[in-house]
Amino acid sequence: MTGPVIVGFDGSPESLAATTWAAHEAQRRDCPLELLQAWPWPKRDAAGSAGTRQRSAELLSAREAELRAAVEVPVTSVHVAAAPAEALEDAADRADLLVLGSRGLGAVRGFLVGSVSQEVLRRAGCPVVLVRAGEEEPDGPVLVGLDLAHPMDDVLAFAFEAAARRSAPLRAVHVWSPPVGSEYMAFDAIGGLQTELSSVERNRFTDLLAPWLARRPEVDVTPDLIRGSATVTLVDAAADARLLVLGRRVRRTLLGTHLGPVAHAAIHHVHCPVALVPHD
Repeated sequence: MTGPVIVGFDGSPESLAATTWAAHEAQRRDCPLELLQAWPWPKRDAAGSAGTRQRSAELLSAREAELRAAVEVPVTSVHVAAAPAEALEDAADRADLLVLGSRGLGAVRGFLVGSVSQEVLRRAGCPVVLVRAGEEEPDGPVLVGLDLAHPMDDVLAFAFEAAARRSAPLRAVHVWSPPVGSEYMAFDAIGGLQTELSSVERNRFTDLLAPWLARRPEVDVTPDLIRGSATVTLVDAAADARLLVLGRRVRRTLLGTHLGPVAHAAIHHVHCPVALVPHD
């Protein structure tokens, strides 16, 4: 049985945008939609807390009713009396997709704040999509960024399926750069090295996509091998995309864990929805 699409809701414009996007996605997938509201109520009632609870419950109920009228899939809502990160991580264990609102150029707002957002993105066991407020999904392609140094099957499966559900073209981008130090080589040597490296990268890129092109012939795919900076290139390429799909690879350092630079740049600077897909 297909798991639900679960979306974080706190009444903010970002979470309203996220619930709208999640409802359309649940409709595309023909699966249930669940609105999740979470924060721990105080153990003792403080002045005004009863009113806050009532308003929050009313907002959640009203949004559930709006979405029920908008889509033809089951829509439910739940309030979890737990810290947002804890509630979201638990939800991700039973969801096919977790959707969150994002304001970009900063941390995920309201439902997640600061380091909590990074923890959920790092730990969620399912794909996570971040959606901005005020950004309508354009008619452009689904864009997937590929890293040939890591397994990409889960990322490609998500991207091909997303494109197929939208009847949209898929643009598959791999960004490469010459090894550090090659700028100090003689001009002729640099040219020969770059030609050789480009050929190697293109062959690897072709080999990666070939089985997926055979498996999903209904998807119109444009392979794009680009030399440059992955962070800059993918942010620029997403300008006309309707969805950016990236692998969610976590770097571990002496300072702790954090998302890789490409994912970090995307969630802060890309305007279209960004899907982060965990992979081994």
